[in-house]
Amino acid sequence: MPKKIANTTNIVICGVGGQGIILASDVLCQAAFLEGFDVKKSEVHGMAQRGGSVITHVRFGKKIYSPLIEEGTSDFVLAFEKLEALRYAHYLKKSGRIIVDNREISPMSVLVGQADYPANIDRELEKSGKTDFVDATTVAVELGNMRVVNILLLGVLSKYLDFKRESWEESVRKNIKEKFVELNITAFNKGQTS
Repeated sequence: MPKKIANTTNIVICGVGGQGIILASDVLCQAAFLEGFDVKKSEVHGMAQRGGSVITHVRFGKKIYSPLIEEGTSDFVLAFEKLEALRYAHYLKKSGRIIVDNREISPMSVLVGQADYPANIDRELEKSGKTDFVDATTVAVELGNMRVVNILLLGVLSKYLDFKRESWEESVRKNIKEKFVELNITAFNKGQTS
């Protein structure tokens, strides 16, 4: 039985290729579906293999007609890197929240000396909306696998969504290889308690 909700929830997930953005959106979509919501997702990952920008739109609610989120209407921007958070902050609505890993990954223009990595990203992000800076990469390394950053950040996001714990765990089990499930559930729990 679907939950009664007044509005659609819009979530932009962004980062660079190889960070697990698509997997994170799959886990989020499955959890929302298990909660009884209609769910739509859109993804853009053209240069993902080369460390390019990756963005997914996830929308869920009573009835969703389009997977695309309009600028200025997203409830959350879940970012796996600071510059990507800044790049997509314009999607956030005024009352929205940015959840961002403190990690900084220099794009090719910075690596080849054509540009500088912006020094004031934290301040700019805080102007965009409520901002949670998370040391997700540091915690993931402490857990022994940097690849769980995506699920750890979903754990942080889960504090703001009214989903049952069982829905999250079932979604992790359905979307992640069995040998990595327990590690990812541990990472999710770390994010939820951060």
